[in-house]
Amino acid sequence: MKDTRRKVLAGLGQIGLGLALSTAMAVSATAADKVKVGVFVAGSALPYYIAAERGYFAEADLEVEPVFIGTHPLIVQAMVSGDIDATSNLVTLEGANINALRPGTMQFIALYGQNSEYVMEQFVVKPDSTATSIADLKGANLFSAPGPANLGAAKASLIASGLGEDEFMIQEQGMGNHVGAMQSGNFDGGYTLEALASIMVENGIAKRLETGVIAKYLMKDESAEAYAAGAAVSGKMLEERPEVAARFAAAWAKAVADANDDPTARDLLTDMKVPEALTATVPLAHFTMVSDMTEAEMGEFQTFLDIGVDLGVVAKPVVAGDIAGAM
Repeated sequence: MKDTRRKVLAGLGQIGLGLALSTAMAVSATAADKVKVGVFVAGSALPYYIAAERGYFAEADLEVEPVFIGTHPLIVQAMVSGDIDATSNLVTLEGANINALRPGTMQFIALYGQNSEYVMEQFVVKPDSTATSIADLKGANLFSAPGPANLGAAKASLIASGLGEDEFMIQEQGMGNHVGAMQSGNFDGGYTLEALASIMVENGIAKRLETGVIAKYLMKDESAEAYAAGAAVSGKMLEERPEVAARFAAAWAKAVADANDDPTARDLLTDMKVPEALTATVPLAHFTMVSDMTEAEMGEFQTFLDIGVDLGVVAKPVVAGDIAGAM
C-alpha cells in the first residue's frame, strides 16, 4: 500500500514538475523582448511617443523602456556602455563621430530632415530685439542647445552669416534652462529647438529670428534638408539580437508614417509638456526611414556629415551609407 502511494505521489510530482516546466517555457516563449531607448525630449522624439502610445512596440512583441537623457554625448555614452539599445533622436554628427572613432557603434534607421519648412533648430531673440537676421547679432551674448554638434552648428551658422568669431559669445545650456536663460535678461538670444521655441514664442518670452539655419548657412541651400538628428540602434543589438532590431525598426516605421501623415499624432506632443493649444501648430521635422530615402536625400545627409568633419565635430570622414541603413 505504501509502495503504491509512493508511486502515485511520485507520478503526481513528475506531472507537476512537467506542468511547471511547460508553463515556464510558454511564458518564456511569449515574453516580450526588452529594449531600452534613450530619449532626448524635443519635437524630434515624437515617433517614440507614437510607437509607445499606439501600441506599435507591443504589436512587435517589444517591451520598450524609455531612458530620458538630457544631452547627446550622454546618449552616445549610454549606447557605448550598453545602458541603452537604441535612441529616438540622436544628433547625427554625434553618432557619426563615435562611429568614426569606434566603427559599428550604432546605425541610424531613420533620419529627420530640417530646414525653414521642416523647422527644428533656430535662433530666437528677446521680444524687443531689432535684429532681422542672425547677421545682426554682433556683440550678442547667446546660448546654444547642448552638445558639441549643436554648439558647433550654431557657431558656424553665425560665422557663415558674416559675423567674426570674436563678435559674439555663445555657451551651451541644457534645454531645460533655455526659458530661464531668456527670462533672466543675461542673454540676448540663443540657438534652440522645437517644441521649446514655440513655447517661448507663445508666452512672449522670445521671438523667432531665423529657422533652418543649417540648410541656409552651412549647406548653402535653403530647400535642402539637413539630416541633423535620427533614430538609431546599437551595433551590439544588431549583432546579438538582429531580429529584435528589425522588429524595433518596423514599429518605428509605423510611428514615422503617423508623425508625417496623421495630424492626430500631434496630440502626443503633450507628453513632452507642450501645451495642448500648441500641438496643432508646433513645427516638426520631416521624419524619414532610411529604407525610404532617395539617392538625393542620402546625398544631402553626406553633405551634412562632411560639414561636421569640417567643423571638427566629426573626427574623420564618414560614409553616409556606413552609418545609416535599412533593416
